[in-house]
Amino acid sequence: MKKIFVVSFISVGYFLNAQSLSNSPYAAYGIGDVKYDNTIETASMGGISTAFISDFTSSFNFANPANNANFELTSIRLEATNENNYFKSNYNDMKSTKHSTYLSNISLAFPLSPKVKMGISYQPYSSKSYDIQTDQKDADGALLYRNNFKGNGTVNIAQLAVAYKVSQEFSVGARANLYFGDLNDLNEFRAVGTEYVNGYETKNRIRNFNFTLGTSYQTINTRTDKKLTLGATATFGNTSNATTDYTNSTYRYADEKAGTKINESISVLDQKSVSSKNLIPFQVSLGAGYGSENHWFVSGQLDYKKGEDISYFGKTIDFQDTYRISAGGWYLPNYNNFRSYFSRVIYRYGAFYERGNLKLEGNSINKFGISAGVMLPFKNSSITRMSGLEIGLEVGKRGTLNNNLINQNFVNLRVGFNFADKWFRKTLYN
Repeated sequence: MKKIFVVSFISVGYFLNAQSLSNSPYAAYGIGDVKYDNTIETASMGGISTAFISDFTSSFNFANPANNANFELTSIRLEATNENNYFKSNYNDMKSTKHSTYLSNISLAFPLSPKVKMGISYQPYSSKSYDIQTDQKDADGALLYRNNFKGNGTVNIAQLAVAYKVSQEFSVGARANLYFGDLNDLNEFRAVGTEYVNGYETKNRIRNFNFTLGTSYQTINTRTDKKLTLGATATFGNTSNATTDYTNSTYRYADEKAGTKINESISVLDQKSVSSKNLIPFQVSLGAGYGSENHWFVSGQLDYKKGEDISYFGKTIDFQDTYRISAGGWYLPNYNNFRSYFSRVIYRYGAFYERGNLKLEGNSINKFGISAGVMLPFKNSSITRMSGLEIGLEVGKRGTLNNNLINQNFVNLRVGFNFADKWFRKTLYN
């Protein structure tokens, strides 16, 4: 059975790299629609993770690798996300919807010793998937010219995290992050009465590597079982570049639906290749939490990300510094009440507000939302070996209707499993 799980982990990783994700039209800018965190546990609590140390032995925290002092079991997580986006704009009274379902996270974590814990994970980091058409007409309604904006591609992130328990209260951790993928953008302009298309194409090949360092402190009052948790992380140290190839050309299509161009018609007007070093900028996170052992927990968190410069259609775009405020927690009624199953369910809740790094027409593309979720333990799951079904729901809004921009409402449903057991341990007795 354990060998089957390991093979499945590798196979699912291959599928994850090949999938296509739906997202916002704002993904047209930069490296796409960045997913804050795809784990159900974190997303269901509004995004809090920096000061979140699970009370149970089966949950590994990748966001802050220092927060794994209680982790004791081997854990495999498989999670999927269903995104439902609803768009509206005052420009031509545009309304549209977009849906997608994709594998959002797989992870494997295990203890190396009572003080050292390790985990590896693989999930989408950002994506592009948009196809927008705008028409310019004269006063009589006749078409003058048309613009098509298309984008596709996904950037994935593979992570290797290690945690070390320095003392009963203090822990440190480190995570290595590898970002890889290809993103493509195409802006086509066509005037009425001509067969030729003017295309501006940007191709980004991303191979980026950086580190995340984390620390955490937790003190527990053994008399009242109340606990205070503090945490901090910093992500830095880009060691490679993203290559951007830009081409401005004119051409005719042999088959426009298939994207087949007539080679003899292609005329390159401009072509260049540039490198971006600040693709994944410096990030820092601070968090604090308070709770009661095995009963409830609440936490607040502040995330900051430095703005980066991105090459887009041959131009450099400056993204502003961004911050995110999150609050959330969980509640477990009574795990020892075996007469009532729902008394042993973990209920999660949270909310967040994020000032976006993108600013258009003087408007910051901000985002906010609320979230909730449950962890339904398997029937034979104990508090020291908690495995179960994870379900999370996130509802929110992004963007604005000002200046003919796009307002995006979203409903995201996440479902996953956490399989936890004692693996890779030597037996002392036969």
